[in-house]
Amino acid sequence: MNLDLPLNEYTFVAFDTETSGAYPVGHDIVEFGAVKWYKGEEIGRLQFLIKPRELMTDFIIGIHGITNEMVADAPPMSEKIREIHDFIKGTIVMAHHAPFDMGFLAADFEKNHLPLPSEPALCTSLLSRKWIHGVENHKLQTLVKHLTIDGGQAHRAYDDAKSCLYVALACFQKMNENVTLAEVIKSQAKNLWWRDYSLAALNEPKFQFIKEAILAKRDIDMVYMGGSAKGEVRRITPIGIVRNPDGDYLQAFCHNEKTAKRYYLNRINDVAVVYA
Repeated sequence: MNLDLPLNEYTFVAFDTETSGAYPVGHDIVEFGAVKWYKGEEIGRLQFLIKPRELMTDFIIGIHGITNEMVADAPPMSEKIREIHDFIKGTIVMAHHAPFDMGFLAADFEKNHLPLPSEPALCTSLLSRKWIHGVENHKLQTLVKHLTIDGGQAHRAYDDAKSCLYVALACFQKMNENVTLAEVIKSQAKNLWWRDYSLAALNEPKFQFIKEAILAKRDIDMVYMGGSAKGEVRRITPIGIVRNPDGDYLQAFCHNEKTAKRYYLNRINDVAVVYA
């Protein structure tokens, strides 16, 4: 893909997901929202609720306000994923904390045998850190207030997607008039490609065992080459797998330490699923 064209030559899709938890594999998207933008105009939008595999906790409901009753009659992701895939095809996607949303969506694309997009992505959190100053933090709602954007209802997918778009546009305005996509990507200091969020790429047997254990809600015994118990077998309850530009990791509950911990995938050696 040619990244050296001016920004108005590309179609952008700003999107947001609300989820049943923090980690792909173990949790699901419960709402998807997106807005498509080309040459200064909105040319399309998507917004719908998705029924997760399991009931959401009160803690998660408190974050986005989407209740179990609201999604009870919603379609499963398998019925909506192709519509999402078609909507973003050929576009440059953007999201606030894009790795989070891309991780969930990439997992659903692969689960439903759809190819991952080949275009790069933008993260408005990263862009805002470079281009928007004088704010106490770079959370989306802080930026909405600072830029006097009509943010609609916070933590609802379409409204957050549109807020994300306007944060991106504010960043673009601070760049030179003929800025290229390559220059924008360079300014966010990280390359974000869909392929880097592939869970299918984690095809070693140990990672397959971990994914199966998450879905079956089983513990695993794992040898981890890090931490204070380096090289020792430890029993954990795996929660989810995160592909991350700063290091892919497994989020899990450690039985020995009685706490949730992050385990980097490149330090995980032997894995055995506990069936007893």
